[in-house]
Amino acid sequence: MDDHLRSYLRHLQKERQYSPHTIASYEDDLSQFSGFLERHYQSASVDLSNVDQLTIRLFLGDLLDHQLSKKSIARKLSAVRSYFKYLVRNKHLERNPVVNVVSPRLPKKLPVFLGESSVDTMMALPDVATIGGLRDKLILELLYGTGIRLGELIQLDLGDIDVRHGTLKVLGKGRKHRIVPLGKKAKDAYIAWCSRRGEMVTTSTPPKDVPAVLLTGHGRRMYAKGVYLIVKKYISLVSDLEQRSPHVLRHTFATHLLNRGADVRAVKELLGHESLSTTQLYTHVTVDRLKRIYNQAHPKS
Repeated sequence: MDDHLRSYLRHLQKERQYSPHTIASYEDDLSQFSGFLERHYQSASVDLSNVDQLTIRLFLGDLLDHQLSKKSIARKLSAVRSYFKYLVRNKHLERNPVVNVVSPRLPKKLPVFLGESSVDTMMALPDVATIGGLRDKLILELLYGTGIRLGELIQLDLGDIDVRHGTLKVLGKGRKHRIVPLGKKAKDAYIAWCSRRGEMVTTSTPPKDVPAVLLTGHGRRMYAKGVYLIVKKYISLVSDLEQRSPHVLRHTFATHLLNRGADVRAVKELLGHESLSTTQLYTHVTVDRLKRIYNQAHPKS
């Protein structure tokens, strides 16, 4: 790995405050790009000032030849574009050869979500007589009741939840904080969980995990795969959706809000989206629903 790339990855960590997972993805994508340049120029040491728009297009063609999906190609191109932008901004290069290279057009996939009755059924499933059931109930209520991401959920500490004011402080993408409302059902689930949460804290619990809201049976901070498996289990019991991840509950949160008349800009803030266009994807879902209702009910449809 050359010095420029090391410097760029440090920039992502220190200044942009990207997560280790995101930085690893950037490193992997840029290492693949470096490997292509070495093959293309037949040299282990490539002068990046020689890279032009044609070289970038050949890289994309190479990715297509390896049968990568359009989504993967778009992500890799985004990493390369960001890297060259960094090099130009820091005077290591005079121009960015990726500026006018168009990313592959991705098909828009509408978010999948649960119906309100399915959510009601699911919330009644955890056995709240057990400590594990109380935790599962809280996981479901927080994901559906606040719309937070899986990564945001597992990072929650006790100090992030203000029961008195009914708010939740979330550390989102780009290390940005936002405050979201904590509804009554999520609040009740949190209070019930806290009444027994201490039973999961043991002498082997690492000090950094002691303040975590969600804990495993071994007294450690809950991890992403553990939450994923819990959510998948409960969604499977109430729905035949192919996608059964925690993100489905985030989709459901947004869709139900818009279905009941919430302003799309308010939903954007609750979800922590940077762009309104990302949130507007959910409005397509609600419009499709209205069209189905119209076609079923209107005598002249």
